[in-house]
Amino acid sequence: MKVILLQDVKSLGKKGEIVNVSDGYARNFVLPKKLGVEANTSNMNDLKLQKANADKVAQEQLEAARELAALLETKEVVLKMKSGEGGRAFGSVSSKEIAAAAKTQCGLELDKKKIQLPEAIKALGIYEVNVRLHTKVTGRLKVKVVEE
Repeated sequence: MKVILLQDVKSLGKKGEIVNVSDGYARNFVLPKKLGVEANTSNMNDLKLQKANADKVAQEQLEAARELAALLETKEVVLKMKSGEGGRAFGSVSSKEIAAAAKTQCGLELDKKKIQLPEAIKALGIYEVNVRLHTKVTGRLKVKVVEE
């Protein structure tokens, strides 16, 4: 019997796949536990529509990430820190501080986990910070650290 999986099943496959299982396994395990449905024409059409919708949503998210990356290129975030001799800051700038400053200064909602700092920012100056917006899109934000 052919079955369309509704969830990932360890021994069978991933969600949305069409797998061939024995009738008893389908009747006694897969169907009662709502892990899959029978692969008839109606369910196959539903699966096609769901995949098309998922592809459309993924494409829209990719386009939105590209637009946000282009917007980030034009923005600059200014952070003020106390510093000692030679422009060395007391402490360091964290991704949380950068995300908060981007929200207040530019109105951009950035997740602090998506901001990638190659090393801690411990000195005054201008830095380019990568922001991972999508698996395929990375934007660059200019961070300017000035003395308070």
